[in-house]
Amino acid sequence: MSREFELCPGRRVGGEQPCFIIAEIGQNHQGDLAIAKRMIRMAKDCGADCAKFQKSELEYKFNKKALERPYDSKHSWGKTYGEHKRHLEFSHDQYRELKKYAEEVGIFFTASGMDEMAVEFLHELDVPFFKVGSGDTNNFPYLEKTAKKGRPMVISSGMQSMNTMRQVYQIVKPINPNFCFLQCTSAYPLQPEDVNLRVISAYQSAFPDIPIGYSGHETGIAISVAAVAMGAKVVERHVTLDKTWKGSDHQASLEPNELAELVKAIRTVEKAMGSPVKQLLPCEMACNEKLGKSVVAKVTIPEGAVLTLDMLTVKVGEPKGFPPEAIFDLVGQKVKRNIEEDETITEEAVENHVKKVKC
Repeated sequence: MSREFELCPGRRVGGEQPCFIIAEIGQNHQGDLAIAKRMIRMAKDCGADCAKFQKSELEYKFNKKALERPYDSKHSWGKTYGEHKRHLEFSHDQYRELKKYAEEVGIFFTASGMDEMAVEFLHELDVPFFKVGSGDTNNFPYLEKTAKKGRPMVISSGMQSMNTMRQVYQIVKPINPNFCFLQCTSAYPLQPEDVNLRVISAYQSAFPDIPIGYSGHETGIAISVAAVAMGAKVVERHVTLDKTWKGSDHQASLEPNELAELVKAIRTVEKAMGSPVKQLLPCEMACNEKLGKSVVAKVTIPEGAVLTLDMLTVKVGEPKGFPPEAIFDLVGQKVKRNIEEDETITEEAVENHVKKVKC
């Protein structure tokens, strides 16, 4: 069982805690503060635990040539990649406003720090935890500095190998034990054959003392629900108000009705996981009384006869008698009275019967 830790104030993850659901708004707000607030409210109304954004200090995330690169995609908000990214990037004051709004709405608020300076700002902003995007998971100096801030960490693993994730674990664990890994494939939208949910199990085996989760970019909710059934303790999905909006992430995002359905499905699966103890449950008693079978006499059995298997069969009987699993235990026992053909074999009809207690 994965170790628990407090990811947000009063909200623990891991162990038997409920799955923590992150609504990844990212930059699907189109650079519009009002839309960003609508999306925070939507995430809350749909039942997500956290609304998450992506914060970059562009001159620290990209070099000059990358920012000056022409960007003529249909998703572009500017002539260069730098212009495009600046359009989508909120200022520090806008982030403060969004965090305050999230607090008023009643949902946790954080962002992926996309570079070391962005992490510095988010630390100042006092976010409850740091999200490490897949693009920085193998950025070891970044990881070390982020871990030293002392806040819990959620680390995605898109584009990485198991060997890299072992290195990440070895770097972060001695500095900050409060972190988890998310299985992730960095493709938008993600095809089912590239999801590799079995990596969740591999992570659970390799890193048994941290929670494991899932960050998905697929369409629909089925795969994310399956991840929870496999033990994912954190689930992150991109969200949008409209999949037809301009932007490469919208197609791989969930609209409000889908996010609400995902939250509902996850909570249903968590209830359904239940107990590992297999036993007759109170809710099964009515069916057992109506259709549960008993051992009955296949032929007429005279008083004093020693039971053999060919004297017995199994049917739904009235009244109830020995359950089917007791049929072999009855072989070799003597009956105390005549038993008619098709009659239920009951305890009072069997000599020296000792009822076995089920464990």
